[in-house]
Amino acid sequence: MIITDYISTLADNPYFGAGFGLFGVGFGAALLRKSYQTSLILFRRHYMITLEVPCRDKSYQWLLQWMTYKGAKQTQHLSVETSFEQKDSGHVKTKYDFIPSIGTHFFRYGRSWIKVERTREQHTLDLHMGTPWETVELTAFGRNKQMFFEILEEARQMALERHEGKTIMYTALGSEWRPLGHPRRKRPISSVILDTGISDKIMDDCQEFISTPSWYIDRGIPYRRGYLLYGPPGCGKSSYITALAGELGFSICVLNLSERSLSDDRLNHLLSVAPQQSIILLEDIDAAFTSREDTAQQKAAFEGMNRVTFSGLLNCLDGVASTEARILFMTTNYIDRLDPALIRPGRVDLQEYIGWCSRDQIEKMYLRFYDGENAMSESRVFSDKVMSFQTDISPAQIQGYFMLHKHSDPKDVLDNCEMICKMRKKG
Repeated sequence: MIITDYISTLADNPYFGAGFGLFGVGFGAALLRKSYQTSLILFRRHYMITLEVPCRDKSYQWLLQWMTYKGAKQTQHLSVETSFEQKDSGHVKTKYDFIPSIGTHFFRYGRSWIKVERTREQHTLDLHMGTPWETVELTAFGRNKQMFFEILEEARQMALERHEGKTIMYTALGSEWRPLGHPRRKRPISSVILDTGISDKIMDDCQEFISTPSWYIDRGIPYRRGYLLYGPPGCGKSSYITALAGELGFSICVLNLSERSLSDDRLNHLLSVAPQQSIILLEDIDAAFTSREDTAQQKAAFEGMNRVTFSGLLNCLDGVASTEARILFMTTNYIDRLDPALIRPGRVDLQEYIGWCSRDQIEKMYLRFYDGENAMSESRVFSDKVMSFQTDISPAQIQGYFMLHKHSDPKDVLDNCEMICKMRKKG
């Protein structure tokens, strides 16, 4: 009876009743909040789909560009991205793109609304770029991943269209390839005049290689191709590679083997992560290493110049860890300085000499700069005069002479062609 009376007294106590009521309200609110959070987690897990794209992923820049065109019109919180675009006139135009800034944005894609959250970690850096770490997270209703595939593919196609008709130059930065400057207009292959048959031979070989990957796979042959262009300076080796990349629709990855920070491991990594449909270019390969046939004095002059070893380069070209689906070009002015192991078949599959101008080259170059009724006969006269002065004339010298007389009368061009030899002596 005493316990019963005590409980009855507590029930009649207004303070106890109020406290118990508050406890019940608080417990109920906490239970509702927990139920809401659990329900929200379950709903997001089963009825929503999320895609996270970190800044190190190749599609990150594509997605930002897609957001620029698709989403910038639907949000008021923007950040600017300044770029430079080269026009057909040769002028470089400054371009400003407004990108959805850091924060949460809502875009409409088709019939679906997408929540886009762009975040930046101020205390976390991308070690390769030295910039804060960023991510973009896309959230939408449903469980169909196809929409995200379509968005990424649309962003990729938009990036390709933006660079259509242009050649992208890449340079090595850390362990990645980064675009060098703004994309360049494709140089017509016909603008680089080599000796008869050389251009067609290299072009046909490249196209045949690109179109027959199954032939290599069926025979167990590594699917890669190496080229060496050698000859005097100013004869069009680098110019032809640039024009060839434009004709094939490839980009160019320029790799400097003399770079102090380049090691064997980093070289191997860079070759393995080169952008698809790109030409890897090693210019002046003779300046990077000594030949094993050189004297001790010659080797001492090169000692300590770089960290890439000759054996490391050979392993990257055709070793066990070397990559496939690759086109690699090397250039040199002095082929006799190259180690025979570097240019053996399998590492260099095609060698071509790009030398001094022939009569045919001089005539074709003249016709590219000057036209008219008598242009054909004038080109023959011009080539005869040039060859009578000097036979070892480079295309760069001929072009330089034409640039000085681009508005001159053809008669003046023919009468003053001995200036080509004087230009060489000054150089």
